Amino acid sequence: METRIERDSMGELEVPATALYGAQTQRAINNFPVSGTPMPLAFVHAVARIKLAAARSNHQLGLLDAERAKAIEKAAQAVIDGQFDDQFPIDVFQTGSGTSTNMNVNEVLATLASRDGVEVAPNDHVNMGQSSNDVIPTAIHLSAAIAVNESLRPALVSLQATIDRRADELSHVVKTGRTHLMDAMPLRMDQELGAWSSQVAQAIERFDSAMTRLCRLAQGGTAVGTGINTPEGFADLMAKDLSQQTGLSFVPNDSFFASLASQDAAVELSGQLKGLACVVMKIANDLRWMNSGPLAGLGEIELEALQPGSSIMPGKVNPVIPESASQAAAQVMGLDTAITVAGQSGNFQLNVMLPLVASNLLTSITLMSNTAKLLAERAIGTFKVREDNLQGPLARNPILVTALNGVIGYNAAAAIAKKAYQAGRPIIDVAEEETELDRATLERLLDPAVLTQGGVPE
Repeated sequence: METRIERDSMGELEVPATALYGAQTQRAINNFPVSGTPMPLAFVHAVARIKLAAARSNHQLGLLDAERAKAIEKAAQAVIDGQFDDQFPIDVFQTGSGTSTNMNVNEVLATLASRDGVEVAPNDHVNMGQSSNDVIPTAIHLSAAIAVNESLRPALVSLQATIDRRADELSHVVKTGRTHLMDAMPLRMDQELGAWSSQVAQAIERFDSAMTRLCRLAQGGTAVGTGINTPEGFADLMAKDLSQQTGLSFVPNDSFFASLASQDAAVELSGQLKGLACVVMKIANDLRWMNSGPLAGLGEIELEALQPGSSIMPGKVNPVIPESASQAAAQVMGLDTAITVAGQSGNFQLNVMLPLVASNLLTSITLMSNTAKLLAERAIGTFKVREDNLQGPLARNPILVTALNGVIGYNAAAAIAKKAYQAGRPIIDVAEEETELDRATLERLLDPAVLTQGGVPE
């Protein structure tokens, strides 16, 4: 590979001849061959947005001439548009401040901007009024807020709408309820799916609340939170520009010291993602149980057949979407643990696990966004109900006798339930033999559809 010589404050270094980055990026590439996983492109693009906003703000404040500002702005927009994604190879597990990624972006933008015939330096011009210590925390909030707003929230809204549509379609279907995986009182399928809908709706509420803290930015704190080398008004201009770029409402945080030293908002968002992962796991497991069979399981629903389920058993079809969803949920739970540990790593004036927080947070958002779409489109939206498999067990369900508690007492009702179960007979037949209640009264009291309405049977 052909190389060229680049220089930084530590001396000379060989860099690939075609690379847009310089010596500091190459040092990071050499120093951190850890995972082979580079920083997420959504994060890199967020850093480029910060550079674009900084160039405009510095020009507006009279600190950066129009020619350089315009050149940096043009270069930053090209990076945001994904034109140079291959120029950001630095590993996630790098210096804890994320300085390597900040300089990677600075160097690439300086190279691109200089192609317009104006000398642009990565530190003096692209990084003007900034520090890695406020750029990287800001990029965490910025990239996560964009991902939640543009990907996660729409996916959850669509998932809830799909659940609500199916609930409305299936409101006539009565089935056996289950607690402890054992037969319980009946409910309607719209009630069962309504619980899923409520869980998703409350998850959306929690993300909306977390976004308030996420939209408070570190930009303007520079090295330790004092704002050294940053002119008055810079932080406000930056927040305003980033708001205009994204359509979100960003503001400077009320304490830059807190923004640099902690990652509390990111930890909060990760916690909400973990909570969503619990919701996803619950729904996925319900789908798997309801689909189990088709002969020896519950067989209440039939999920869409998407692919062969076995390399040896012909005709076998498995619940692949719920299984995928469960694995994604488990991964998000694990990523949250790492973010929680990272969130504790604010040593005095700076958190030093920022790249890990950024990578895990964006990965979790991606996993939950894509999983919500798949559950909606290829599982919940398309499953068929096997009503024939629901009606038989419902009629024989001995727990229906619960409706007679107020009429004949708990102990008498329990005796009827045991006898009906042991004989494999419908509860109404045994109750007619064991009580003085006539058939018409029992049909009214034990009607599964009526029992799903709650209250005291009359």
